[in-house]
Amino acid sequence: LGMFSELKFLVPWGHVAAKAWGHSEGHPVLCLHGWLDNANTFDKLIPLLPRGCYYVAMDFSGHGLSSHRPAGCPYHFLDYVTDVRRVAAALKWRRFTLMGHSMGNFSFSCCFMSLQFCFLYPEMVDKLILLESLGFLLAPEDTEAWLKSKRSVIDRLLSLEAEQQTPKVWSPEAALQRLLEANSHLTAEGGAILLQRGATVTPAG
Repeated sequence: LGMFSELKFLVPWGHVAAKAWGHSEGHPVLCLHGWLDNANTFDKLIPLLPRGCYYVAMDFSGHGLSSHRPAGCPYHFLDYVTDVRRVAAALKWRRFTLMGHSMGNFSFSCCFMSLQFCFLYPEMVDKLILLESLGFLLAPEDTEAWLKSKRSVIDRLLSLEAEQQTPKVWSPEAALQRLLEANSHLTAEGGAILLQRGATVTPAG
């Protein structure tokens, strides 16, 4: 398991980079690094782990060889959890082992994010391995609401990204008609005013 390959997964702002050890047919293990670390965190550990697994260590956005998010975009816990979901989808992994490292700075503990991912997508994780862990606890009365709202946010975002297509082109009249149908409170005059700034004129429409 000393040899590794480099992977890249496309995301809307660039790519997420990763390193992989073992054969892709092996049992999938996704490895998450800690605060200000990167996928090289696992270089010395992976060769000591059982063979027969396919270990993928990702660089979170803004770390290692992964793209930074656009300037002015914050890095929130849920964004990193979403990165994990994106990588799992790109790998076509429906169920895998999750290994998170680092207690470190609690604002970026990948053990914490591993626990969040397991809580949100328990059907996708067969085993959870935490190295230098802090716990993730919610008050019982908050659990259901947190789970429903956070998973809904991630699933909706990824669904919208998957549906992205080349923008459709409409005639000015058709664009106005669609705007008015979607906003019954608008007058034709008001809609035309909004379209002056809300639509882009191209040679095709």
